[in-house]
Amino acid sequence: MGQTVSLTAKDGHRLDAYVATPAGKPKGGLVVIQEIFGANRHIRNVADRFAAMGYAAVAPALFDRVQKSVDLGYDPESIAKGRALREKVSMDGSLADVQAAIDYAKQFGKVGVVGYCWGGSLAFLAATRLNGATAAVGYYGGMIAGHAGEKPKIPTILHFGDKDQSIPMSDIEKVKQARPEVPIYVYSAGHGFSCDERGAFDKTAHEQALQRTVAFFKQHIG
Repeated sequence: MGQTVSLTAKDGHRLDAYVATPAGKPKGGLVVIQEIFGANRHIRNVADRFAAMGYAAVAPALFDRVQKSVDLGYDPESIAKGRALREKVSMDGSLADVQAAIDYAKQFGKVGVVGYCWGGSLAFLAATRLNGATAAVGYYGGMIAGHAGEKPKIPTILHFGDKDQSIPMSDIEKVKQARPEVPIYVYSAGHGFSCDERGAFDKTAHEQALQRTVAFFKQHIG
């Protein structure tokens, strides 16, 4: 269903992106922002699923700035490697790459941004700092609390788990207090609850969050 294309960010950096398109005319475009494991099999599957729902999904390979074709799993060694790679990618660089993906996705209509883990934080920052998107959804973004003072320019919703060992409830409350205009949904689940390749996958929380996400995109994109 998908293919790999090349994008060019504003600083001239070229990166790959996995693009999955629906059979018919797309309802719009979605930029799917990776976790710390690269634009891996799971993220490509997420893009494929959104394409099956009628959206053209674009998943930029944000680690291309430091290493091409990163496709990690979820074992401890991969987690450590993913964290090390993320530390090497600047915030400005990763957001420039997300902007390039948004610009590419415009050909399909209105554009939504959805991100998971690291990508959840970047989705929030895309809503506050970038241009061209119509709506944003962030899943368990650990950096959002630190940037809660930034106001999204577009409709935004956030998903968190109350058993997330890396995002304490105090951080979620901080975001709620700073951004009362942003709907925040908290599930009885841990970090990564929407990834069906992780041990923390929670089917109930995943399905509830996905239902809200799809309804949100239907409202703002089509």
